[in-house]
Amino acid sequence: MASEGKIACFFVFFLCLRPSSEERTWVKSAYVYDGSDIRLSAIDSSLFSTLICAFAYIDSSTHQLYVNSSTEYFFHTFTDSVKFENSSITTLLSVWAGREDPSAFVSMLGESSSRRSFIESTIEKARLYGFSGVDLCGVLPSRSINMTNLSALLREWRDGVDAESRKSGKPQLLLVMAVYCQPIFNSVSYPLDSIQRNLDWVHLIAYDYHLPTRERFALPHAALFDPASQNNTDFCITWLLTRGFPARKLVLGLPYHGYAWQLEDSSPDAIGHPAVGPAVTADGSFGYSSIKLYIRDFGYGATSVYNSTYAVNLFRKGSVWINFDDVEAIRAKVTYAKEKGLLGYNVFQINNDKNWVLSRTAQEASEDQQHRRWFWPVLLISIAIVLLIFGLICYLQRRTLKSKGILGVMKGFSSRLKTMVCKGESLESGTPNLQTFGYVTLKAATDDFSSENKLGEGGFGPVYKGKLPKGQYIAVKRLSKTSNQGLEEFKNEVMLTASLQHVNLVRLLGFCTDREELMLIYEYMPNKSLDLYLFDPIRKYLLDWVKCVHIIEGITQGLLYLQEYSNFTIIHRDLKASNVLLDDEMNPKISDFGLARIFRKDDIEANTNRIVGTYGYVPPEYVRKGIYSTKYDIYSFGVLLLQIISGKKNSCCYGLNENLNLLEYAYELWKDDKCMQFMDPSLDDSSSSCKLMRCMQVALLCVQAKPGDRPSMLEVSSMLKNESSAVNSPKKPAFSINKDEDEDEDDKCLIKEAIHSVNDASISELCPR
Repeated sequence: MASEGKIACFFVFFLCLRPSSEERTWVKSAYVYDGSDIRLSAIDSSLFSTLICAFAYIDSSTHQLYVNSSTEYFFHTFTDSVKFENSSITTLLSVWAGREDPSAFVSMLGESSSRRSFIESTIEKARLYGFSGVDLCGVLPSRSINMTNLSALLREWRDGVDAESRKSGKPQLLLVMAVYCQPIFNSVSYPLDSIQRNLDWVHLIAYDYHLPTRERFALPHAALFDPASQNNTDFCITWLLTRGFPARKLVLGLPYHGYAWQLEDSSPDAIGHPAVGPAVTADGSFGYSSIKLYIRDFGYGATSVYNSTYAVNLFRKGSVWINFDDVEAIRAKVTYAKEKGLLGYNVFQINNDKNWVLSRTAQEASEDQQHRRWFWPVLLISIAIVLLIFGLICYLQRRTLKSKGILGVMKGFSSRLKTMVCKGESLESGTPNLQTFGYVTLKAATDDFSSENKLGEGGFGPVYKGKLPKGQYIAVKRLSKTSNQGLEEFKNEVMLTASLQHVNLVRLLGFCTDREELMLIYEYMPNKSLDLYLFDPIRKYLLDWVKCVHIIEGITQGLLYLQEYSNFTIIHRDLKASNVLLDDEMNPKISDFGLARIFRKDDIEANTNRIVGTYGYVPPEYVRKGIYSTKYDIYSFGVLLLQIISGKKNSCCYGLNENLNLLEYAYELWKDDKCMQFMDPSLDDSSSSCKLMRCMQVALLCVQAKPGDRPSMLEVSSMLKNESSAVNSPKKPAFSINKDEDEDEDDKCLIKEAIHSVNDASISELCPR
């Protein structure tokens, strides 16, 4: 036993001493443009491992690669000039796919002969100019780009490069590609499997999330983290990693530019504050060096401040607000890339860092992390003898920790759950017993949690379709290791969902806590969630007004049960389209009670310091003070009702000037008696007693800023059913830019909290600067 402990300690010891492959292959790359104002000889190439020469273009007729005659000399001499300064540097030729105007690229993708012509020309140009590989930039997923064809291009490109290398005897050309984070925020993905198999790495375009030319709220354009939105780099990288994309093929984009916003006023808290557009330059963008000069010349002693919550530097002078990456943000991002095991970083763009302040910071941050990695091996060397002497103790302690670790906690929790359910410790009497499922059973039912059986993914984790041995279909929700939720939400959902029995609530069948897993097993909903129909241009036609009314009534009845008819008052706190599931007859069922809270019948409201839910569905009193009551779900229901009758998302901007959120847009049209402009034109209420206009007015009553102005769920149900009853006129909705004169002045501070919904992020532009 002692010898086993010594072997284990030696194994850990030598693992720590083994050189990391990450340190040998760390990529420090940068884009260099043919029109940039920096000489190649002036680039401090010691700060980079790879330089990317941009851009070559695709001929729309021949689909072959070409460079402008005026810049051909630049491309022809690029590699020689760079390697003269640093012979070890790698150079890549970048091809521009067009981004918002990908017509030539799309045309090339559609035909195999065109793809072959493009591939052969890229290899020929790369060899002609002495490049070590090719970079594909400007591929932005859209309806015009067929992802199957893109996957075929990458596969054929890899085959072509391999064949050329075998024939010529030269090293294989590298193949890399720029991948934009913005489409991932909108759940629009690239062909990740093909990218992973055929490319050497990808550059993450991890910036330009928010632009002053496109949005009316001042937000950081390159946030590493964002507590209020999924528009951040950490979300993008986590999304890719949880889908099996290897960290060793990800290169993090570092922006050497920022944006200036013109705010509506001089409020001290600028993030999320209403803005009127760009400042300083036409589109608000300017490079790092120019930003530093602007702060020096016009700041009058003011300096930028580093915000660690978002990992961004901020400067404020009067109503001008600038967000950019200074040395603190660059250091944080490079450190993050190292900790996540990424391949390196890529600079956009190099000429904005004329004194190499940011590039040196990036290099130092990566070296600091490398030095820290060697701290533990040195420490282990100094205590190696102690580890050998106490080898037996280490072995026994490891066995003890294994038996009393998280597995023991999970088993204890599972046992307590079983006891509570069997004893009937629930919210209501007559609750049926939950079934305890084994991990092996669920693994077999879901075909080892295969991607083909994956139904979707939420805050708790992925959901899989499964089939039990007796033929019953189930839905298995499995806690993700990267989820912010855990034991509390799991226990909450088990106790609540099992106890609340209603035809419009999803039924929980059981749970699993085997093998350190947390899984919830539900009845299977074959038609998935409501959002897949509301916001899909094709599926929305499956919902005529009769079906919509049926869904609205079902959601209303589910909420009535939660608020009025169960023994306790239940506040869901996350009611939204994706949490309304549809069975085989399109009956709606409210799901996901992980964030729900229980009230006694005589309670009115409660307070929390932990703000949860989905932005866009969260009422203002909860955002500002953490106060929640039954009026929380009333507000969310109002937002959902507006989405059902319009088919519109709650993150886009509407109106002639595209400066109104969904709620305010609906209110303005209702006030001007133009309600039909808001409605989905495919909906016809002529044969129904429930009218679109009535639903719109009720929805606007539900989303009023003050909780006391909103109706109860009983009143909502009555107003929807009784068309002839009188209904109050709604006041301006929450988060409106222009308040009514009789509204409280302090409500204006809520505007800055109107962050876009997690599920409805918009695509921002990215232009070479």
